[in-house]
Amino acid sequence: MTEAVTIWHNPDCGTSRNTLAMIRAAGVEPTVVEYLKAPPTREELAKAFAAAGLTPREAAREKGTPFAEFGLGDPSVTGDAILDAMLAHPILVNRPFVFTERGVRLCRPSEIVLEILPAPLAGHFTKEDGEVVKAGMAVKE
Repeated sequence: MTEAVTIWHNPDCGTSRNTLAMIRAAGVEPTVVEYLKAPPTREELAKAFAAAGLTPREAAREKGTPFAEFGLGDPSVTGDAILDAMLAHPILVNRPFVFTERGVRLCRPSEIVLEILPAPLAGHFTKEDGEVVKAGMAVKE
């Protein structure tokens, strides 16, 4: 039986595309959830962030989003308020999140997915920017 892998994916994001391609290069066809079209619920967000060891603030995307416009960078803004903003504007959820039986990770950089894939990469993988990720390569800290 093949281990299930799910990715919260944004096809417009290079890191998300690289992560998806890396999963496939490991011989796994994941369930792809385009989270901007099918946003997660509050419970799904909270569960994903907790499983990844992240707070809503740590899981928020600032670049290319209304994060600053909404004042979400203010330290007094609570995690619940950030979750509310993510529910209203899913673009605020950083990506890609990958879910396997081995754990949940926000895969930034994309190589983080190697920590939780059910199978290693075969050979090497070349990211869109030309960077090569080799099979068995340790994830950069």
